[in-house]
Amino acid sequence: MDLLYFVTFVSVLIFIHEAGHFAFAKIFGVKVLTFSIGFGPKIVKIRGRETEYCIGILPFGGFVKMLEEGKSTEAILPEDRTRTFESQKLWKRIVIVLAGPGMNILFPILLYTSVFYEDRDFLSPVVGQVIPGKPADGKLMPEDRIVSIDGKPVASFPEVQDAIAKRAGKTVRIVVSRDGAETDVDLKPAEEIEELEPLELEMVQKVARIGISPTFSAPVIGVPRTDTPAYRAGLRTFDRVTSVNGRKIDRFVDLVRILTKSRGDTLTITYMRPVRAEPGLFEVAVMDMGVATLTPLPREDMGTHVDDWAARERDVVTRTGIEASDMYVAFVPEGSSEWRAGLRAGDRIIALDGEPQRLFVGMKTALLHDAARTHELVWTREGERKSGTFQLRKEEWQDEVGQSYARYVFRTTHWVPKAKDETVPNDNRLFYALRKGFEETLAVVRFIGVGFLRVTQGRVSLATVSGPITLYDVAGQAGAKGTRYFVWAMAITSVNLGLINLLPIPVLDGGHLVFFVLEGIRRKPLSLRTREIASLVGMSVLVLLMTLAFKNDVARKWDTIKAHAKELVT
Repeated sequence: MDLLYFVTFVSVLIFIHEAGHFAFAKIFGVKVLTFSIGFGPKIVKIRGRETEYCIGILPFGGFVKMLEEGKSTEAILPEDRTRTFESQKLWKRIVIVLAGPGMNILFPILLYTSVFYEDRDFLSPVVGQVIPGKPADGKLMPEDRIVSIDGKPVASFPEVQDAIAKRAGKTVRIVVSRDGAETDVDLKPAEEIEELEPLELEMVQKVARIGISPTFSAPVIGVPRTDTPAYRAGLRTFDRVTSVNGRKIDRFVDLVRILTKSRGDTLTITYMRPVRAEPGLFEVAVMDMGVATLTPLPREDMGTHVDDWAARERDVVTRTGIEASDMYVAFVPEGSSEWRAGLRAGDRIIALDGEPQRLFVGMKTALLHDAARTHELVWTREGERKSGTFQLRKEEWQDEVGQSYARYVFRTTHWVPKAKDETVPNDNRLFYALRKGFEETLAVVRFIGVGFLRVTQGRVSLATVSGPITLYDVAGQAGAKGTRYFVWAMAITSVNLGLINLLPIPVLDGGHLVFFVLEGIRRKPLSLRTREIASLVGMSVLVLLMTLAFKNDVARKWDTIKAHAKELVT
């Protein structure tokens, strides 16, 4: 099956490339003698009116043979004199040569468009989580529905992200619907710098964000102390509330709303408790059902309406002893630095290096931002305050091509399952898909272009250069994962093929373009002898590159090759 994926993968990309040359040659009236996909003996041969269409047995390339003076084995008929490649104006020859790699670079737009066209729904423009310390902290609240940004209506969360992305440091006015009324909120998005994969390319992108997420947390609770109504009722940290007084609860915000409105009446709470879970894998834990009767403490002034989210959370934890499970540790690797410091599953982290912590992901980001030094952690266990110091673990390794990598890791985890996302329909699928197709293709061109640059700079090893064996593996793996992955892999490879063909190496399209540029400067073509020598040098360079790529492929697969050879011998 991998062979079928590989042949399909390569043949389509070669066809697209050669079809570009062929189409523009025909448009400009150049006589095309042969259109071939693949090399070697022909397994398919169809004779057209003036063009022979072939499929070769070796699917590693293709060619479009045009009528050219000096290369034709037969005399050129008088009526065909104006149909040779050389007889065309310089700009037409440039277009014909550019058309092949150009098609390879443009083809991914179609591929990506077909992928994004399947996006029938988007996340709704509803705030699910506000990240502490970000511009939205204290101004937006969970369940706020964003109506417009700077007067422009938004209908989905991706539209919110697009409207904010280029507004770093500039005040934006956000209109939100909150509790049935519209409210204006002014924010200044903060610029964030993201490192892009793979890290060795040292690529970054700048994007403006306000610190919100459309995802809601499931109603999994934390119980910080043993002297609270929740603990006395039998509730424990990591219990997942399923209903209150028979009303189904799907999100933690729904639980907070109900508990905030409680006047101290006894509530019947059903829950599921994870038991017999593998370390760090709460998602696949066996869940036991339970029922608890909870009586919240009465609030001193029941006439007060709690309308701030932070105030609601404080009110709930004060009167019930229930809070979000986000800062509760679910798993600590035994023997890790934080384990030796005394941290255990079930502990609630409250501070890092003297700074109070409200969100686990924010704490982890702070740790990795200053990874090399020793950190102080403060936590509580059943209300008792504890502290310790630790260092992040540094992992170092080499990949299959000998590139060295190092990273710091924090393997202690929490457990905050997500509620089902609220979605809205994508009403402009075609326009959205085309726009995303262009954006993704430009991103891939930038990625591959930077990759070429890093190799020439010596900042990325030549061992990363890959050949047909790697391409065979990529095609097989992508095909096994499904059509979407196959299309993504084909799009990236198509851009790669197009850019490689634009390299200024004689015998490649980029080499021909160099000849044409020199011809334009000199006002006459280079001599045939010069072109022949240049082509010979270009072919030598190409053979060296192919040899390097094949050597790298063999080196990566050497253990597998030895194992197969051993099986054959025995």
